[in-house]
Amino acid sequence: MQVRFLLAVIAGMAAAPAAQAQTPSPPPQPSLTNGRPIVLMGGFPAGTQGDIYWRLIQQPLSVELGSPTVVEARTGASGNIAMEATARSAPDGTTVLAATSAMLAINRAVLPSMPIDTQTDLAPVMTLFAVPNVLVVSAEKRPQFDSCQALIAAARAAPGRLNYASSGIGASTHLAAAQFASAANIDIVHVPYRGGPFAMTALYQGDADLFFYQSGPVLDDWRSGRVRLLGITSAQRLPSLPEIPTIAEACGMPGFESTTWYGIVVSAQTPRPIIDRLQTAIRKVTDTPEMRVRLEQLGFTMMLGGPEEMRTRLAADIPMWAGVVQRSGARQQ
Repeated sequence: MQVRFLLAVIAGMAAAPAAQAQTPSPPPQPSLTNGRPIVLMGGFPAGTQGDIYWRLIQQPLSVELGSPTVVEARTGASGNIAMEATARSAPDGTTVLAATSAMLAINRAVLPSMPIDTQTDLAPVMTLFAVPNVLVVSAEKRPQFDSCQALIAAARAAPGRLNYASSGIGASTHLAAAQFASAANIDIVHVPYRGGPFAMTALYQGDADLFFYQSGPVLDDWRSGRVRLLGITSAQRLPSLPEIPTIAEACGMPGFESTTWYGIVVSAQTPRPIIDRLQTAIRKVTDTPEMRVRLEQLGFTMMLGGPEEMRTRLAADIPMWAGVVQRSGARQQ
């Protein structure tokens, strides 16, 4: 279902009126990398939000940068493998990573050790968008969880018996659930998986009771009735999903909010002209009316900002998430 969703999104982007198809192609731009391929890297499996974003902009970005692009999922260690690969890559713009705030800020607080320093070994290019998570349960395997309140009641009746999946230790899917458990005063067990699609498979099979996941990959299954979305972790309902209440509303948790944001990073030694060229090109192909509609339909909230804004945001997020981790007890020993 994840793959079908991704293919449907990409197919939708390809569809255009015949008149538009006859529009002359823009003149080729000078190549950023002298014709060498640019790796558009993500830290989580194909079909997750970062991967979907790269595939949506891959073709127009290749035109803007004058270089071929390749989308690559470098999974594992809650995104650390992708971050380390980017930090160790040549500082020439040929490796570009779409990183989450969980990778950049939360991992430092949750994991016992880090292969790199996310503030000094990576250079920010720009912020992209914020993405909340939705509380997902299987309608088939857990029909009794027909509301957030029913889920909380079941967890309180059997402490330590229910479990929640995550896409990896330190991921936003982990911290959102840990915050939820703390706010609800329930004891549920964390089971990390190697990415969201694997966690969703566990949910479908009945191995996981609940999962806080980004909305895009589960919308088809929600519309078909295969899963229930019991609440969304943003402060307000999403305009694209007005039927889904916030966790604060559905679960009786005033003030509850847990979102993650995406940003682009490259190797720390990358020259500023390359960073500026990347930012200009990515902003141009992202900040169009058609692309904004597509991304908002997937639950993204646009927050395009430059390197300095991203650096400031990360500096504020690191101590903030350290406090959340300490209060939730989510740190890996």
